[in-house]
Amino acid sequence: MDFSSRNYKYYKEVFKNVQKPFAFVDMDMFNLNIENIIKRAGNKKIRIASKSIRCLGLIKKILSSNSIFQGIMCYHPLEAVYLSENGLDDLLIAYPIYYEQHIAAICKEIKKGKTIIAMVDLPEQAEQLNRIAEQENCILPVCMDIDMSSDFGSLHFGVRRSKVSTTNEAMELFHQIKELKNLRLDGIMGYEAQIAGVGDLTDSRVKNFVIPLLKKSSVKKISRLRSEIVKGIQSEGHQLKFVNGGGTGSIETTITESCITEVTVGSGFYSPGLFDDYSNFRHLPAAAYAIEITRNPINNVYTCYGGGYTASGSMEKNKIPKPYLPEGAKLIETEGAGEVQTPIVYKGIEKLKLGDPIFMRHAKAGELCERFNSLLLAADGKIIDEVKTYRGEGKCFL
Repeated sequence: MDFSSRNYKYYKEVFKNVQKPFAFVDMDMFNLNIENIIKRAGNKKIRIASKSIRCLGLIKKILSSNSIFQGIMCYHPLEAVYLSENGLDDLLIAYPIYYEQHIAAICKEIKKGKTIIAMVDLPEQAEQLNRIAEQENCILPVCMDIDMSSDFGSLHFGVRRSKVSTTNEAMELFHQIKELKNLRLDGIMGYEAQIAGVGDLTDSRVKNFVIPLLKKSSVKKISRLRSEIVKGIQSEGHQLKFVNGGGTGSIETTITESCITEVTVGSGFYSPGLFDDYSNFRHLPAAAYAIEITRNPINNVYTCYGGGYTASGSMEKNKIPKPYLPEGAKLIETEGAGEVQTPIVYKGIEKLKLGDPIFMRHAKAGELCERFNSLLLAADGKIIDEVKTYRGEGKCFL
């Protein structure tokens, strides 16, 4: 499908009768992103990262599109309960939980026959999970989170995630989990954030040279560590149900590891602004939002209502939303994107006026949904549906 005509005029016409601001997903692009992600994953299963979607309707659409999609990686225990109650299963919670009521809530779903897997990287977490699982009279499956970051001298390349960073530490935690009667180790996860979440097409020539070198060295360590841990656990007669790794930005390297059974993908379906910075793949910008021009203070400056939806993480320039259409629109560096107004500089051929939209792209994927109650779904030049986000369902997990 040729998307060269998906320009400002196209989207302006599609959404001409819609009150702004609004968020939308171009389903033609979304569906092609699904197809291309399937191709990238090779023969590995794909677990969907719900954090990057935050819309039950679209999560279900991805799951039903191909049998390669198997399971969800959730970001909160109550989100896992919500998805379970709405018919989904095989729910891996990506972050450790400690609050008693949250653990009890997932145990109640497990006793209904559902699979919800808790994350651990410390004995204290495992002991707390076991204590509540014992009270709830259930066996709680867990996944061990392995730290996949790399140290190059004084440079820490990756994120501060898990306490488990060596094979010995992993085996020690494995033995501790084995002693807990109400826990069962089902899986191993290692998220290589420094590869999956770091682009190499930045505005810095130095970074563009250094980052690929760091990634290449880091991949070797990751592969060796993950393989050693899996072999160590299996050598003691314990069979893991899954070994999870990767993200949208690291699929190609993660799938080369024989011990990996599944990769996690989330952001690639929407393909937000940060994913323009990768040299090894390119997905289509399927998700965006529109803000309304309400002022024209001087020539070529159009001030819009709202729009300042900055992404989480370190406060760098690439976390600011990007003007998308009309092509050539830019933010003012000294103002950026604001909570109640966003000035846009535009000197192109479109004749903009009050009430017209400026289309923006969020830096990250699912975070956009925290700002909107619904997503308009468009295809072939028209709106075909409207689906609720988590926010629209009244859910605020974090």
